Amino acid sequence: MKKPATLRTPLAAGIAKVLKRLHYPLDVMLLCVRWYVAYSLSLRNLEEMMAERNIGVDHSTVHRWVIRLVPLFENAFRKHKRPVGKSWRMDETYIKARKGR
Repeated sequence: MKKPATLRTPLAAGIAKVLKRLHYPLDVMLLCVRWYVAYSLSLRNLEEMMAERNIGVDHSTVHRWVIRLVPLFENAFRKHKRPVGKSWRMDETYIKARKGR
Protein backbone atom coordinates (compact mmCIF):
# COMPACT_ATOMS: atom_id res chain seq x y z
CA MET A 1 0.00 0.00 0.00
CA LYS A 2 1.32 3.44 -0.92
CA LYS A 3 2.00 5.90 1.90
CA PRO A 4 -0.10 9.08 1.59
CA ALA A 5 1.80 12.30 0.97
CA THR A 6 1.87 14.71 3.87
CA LEU A 7 1.77 18.48 3.64
CA ARG A 8 4.23 18.91 6.49
CA THR A 9 7.63 20.33 5.85
CA PRO A 10 10.68 18.96 7.65
CA LEU A 11 11.41 20.47 11.03
CA ALA A 12 14.30 22.85 11.52
CA ALA A 13 17.52 21.14 12.60
CA GLY A 14 17.48 22.66 16.11
CA ILE A 15 13.89 21.64 16.78
CA ALA A 16 14.37 18.12 15.41
CA LYS A 17 17.46 17.66 17.59
CA VAL A 18 15.61 18.66 20.78
CA LEU A 19 12.51 16.61 19.95
CA LYS A 20 14.63 13.54 19.29
CA ARG A 21 15.82 13.59 22.90
CA LEU A 22 12.32 13.85 24.37
CA HIS A 23 10.78 10.44 24.90
CA TYR A 24 7.07 11.17 24.59
CA PRO A 25 4.64 11.18 21.66
CA LEU A 26 5.22 14.33 19.64
CA ASP A 27 1.54 15.13 19.18
CA VAL A 28 0.95 15.11 22.95
CA MET A 29 3.91 17.42 23.61
CA LEU A 30 2.91 19.87 20.91
CA LEU A 31 -0.71 19.86 22.01
CA CYS A 32 0.20 20.62 25.62
CA VAL A 33 2.63 23.38 24.67
CA ARG A 34 0.15 24.92 22.24
CA TRP A 35 -2.68 24.93 24.79
CA TYR A 36 -0.40 26.38 27.46
CA VAL A 37 0.72 29.23 25.20
CA ALA A 38 -2.54 29.95 23.37
CA TYR A 39 -5.02 29.67 26.24
CA SER A 40 -3.80 30.83 29.62
CA LEU A 41 -4.19 27.41 31.23
CA SER A 42 -2.24 26.36 34.27
CA LEU A 43 0.10 23.41 34.13
CA ARG A 44 -2.12 21.51 36.56
CA ASN A 45 -5.14 22.17 34.33
CA LEU A 46 -3.24 20.65 31.43
CA GLU A 47 -2.34 17.67 33.57
CA GLU A 48 -6.05 17.14 34.34
CA MET A 49 -7.05 17.58 30.70
CA MET A 50 -4.54 14.97 29.59
CA ALA A 51 -5.71 12.60 32.35
CA GLU A 52 -9.26 12.91 30.98
CA ARG A 53 -7.86 11.64 27.67
CA ASN A 54 -6.10 8.72 29.40
CA ILE A 55 -2.66 10.29 28.92
CA GLY A 56 -0.58 10.27 32.07
CA VAL A 57 1.64 13.33 32.13
CA ASP A 58 2.86 15.34 35.11
CA HIS A 59 2.60 19.13 35.28
CA SER A 60 6.35 19.45 35.82
CA THR A 61 6.96 17.49 32.62
CA VAL A 62 4.70 19.88 30.69
CA HIS A 63 6.63 22.78 32.20
CA ARG A 64 9.92 21.31 30.98
CA TRP A 65 8.45 20.95 27.49
CA VAL A 66 7.34 24.57 27.51
CA ILE A 67 10.73 25.82 28.67
CA ARG A 68 12.55 23.74 26.07
CA LEU A 69 10.25 24.12 23.05
CA VAL A 70 8.78 27.63 23.14
CA PRO A 71 12.07 29.46 22.44
CA LEU A 72 12.80 27.10 19.54
CA PHE A 73 9.35 27.62 18.03
CA GLU A 74 9.61 31.37 18.49
CA ASN A 75 12.90 31.47 16.56
CA ALA A 76 11.52 29.23 13.81
CA PHE A 77 8.30 31.23 13.44
CA ARG A 78 10.13 34.57 13.51
CA LYS A 79 12.03 33.56 10.35
CA HIS A 80 8.72 33.14 8.48
CA LYS A 81 7.07 36.23 9.93
CA ARG A 82 6.25 38.88 7.38
CA PRO A 83 8.23 42.10 7.80
CA VAL A 84 6.43 45.16 9.01
CA GLY A 85 6.40 48.03 6.52
CA LYS A 86 7.99 51.42 7.10
CA SER A 87 4.74 53.30 6.57
CA TRP A 88 2.10 53.37 9.29
CA ARG A 89 -1.36 54.90 8.98
CA MET A 90 -3.81 55.62 11.73
CA ASP A 91 -7.34 56.97 11.55
CA GLU A 92 -8.01 60.19 13.36
CA THR A 93 -9.98 59.97 16.57
CA TYR A 94 -11.81 62.81 18.26
CA ILE A 95 -12.66 62.82 21.93
CA LYS A 96 -14.99 65.33 23.50
CA ALA A 97 -13.97 66.30 26.98
CA ARG A 98 -15.95 68.50 29.35
CA LYS A 99 -14.23 70.95 31.60
CA GLY A 100 -15.01 70.77 35.27
CA ARG A 101 -15.49 67.80 37.49
